[in-house]
Amino acid sequence: MWCSVDLCHWNRRRSLNKVARLSIHQLFVTFPSTSSGPSTISLLEVFAVIFGIVSVFLSTRQNIWSWPTAIVNVTLYSLVFYGAKLYADMGLQVVYLILSVYGWYQWKYGGNNRTELHVTRAPARLMAIAALTAVVFAAFLGAILSRTTDAALPWLDSATTSTSLVAQFMMTRKILENWVIWAAVDVVYVGMFIYKELYLTAGLYAAFFVLAVAGYRQWKRALLARGAAPGRVVPA
Repeated sequence: MWCSVDLCHWNRRRSLNKVARLSIHQLFVTFPSTSSGPSTISLLEVFAVIFGIVSVFLSTRQNIWSWPTAIVNVTLYSLVFYGAKLYADMGLQVVYLILSVYGWYQWKYGGNNRTELHVTRAPARLMAIAALTAVVFAAFLGAILSRTTDAALPWLDSATTSTSLVAQFMMTRKILENWVIWAAVDVVYVGMFIYKELYLTAGLYAAFFVLAVAGYRQWKRALLARGAAPGRVVPA
């Protein structure tokens, strides 16, 4: 059909905009969950899960690429949570993003004379501070969630969140015990997600638990290879 140059240009631009909107929408296309609940799986969530597993696996190998993949993971999850209107979880991804950038720098330049950072063990004082920080933040966040939101498990959710942040910070410093904390919190996450009938996510955290055990073994082996006694802190 004949049309003027301006009209054809306008129609073409409108078609391209429509395709662009469809492409963005397709990222949120959902597939039915295998559970009896209303849960769905988006394409973004699938890619977020993949990058999450890859990132944790690379962390177990002390591979610096664990941090770029972690940045992709948290960016994708921020979009997933935005689409699901889980704004608190979306905000948490921003914290993870900051810690991922910090960890990337620390692993590369955090050692002596701006060299590669090596695995260390946490002194008792650091573990005590980490535990106190996790408890205080969990209590603060739990109080807010229980009083101002309709959160299903405000106290448990707050405890896992605060503990995860502590573990993530310890990972940025290559502290061996981060894997012990991750393994413990992953067990809690698995139970919590099964209770909420989020079986896919529960399976993901079960995989994270296995990777945490593998990560502890790998990092401890690297620590001992540098001549460190099992109970001694090795300077970075």
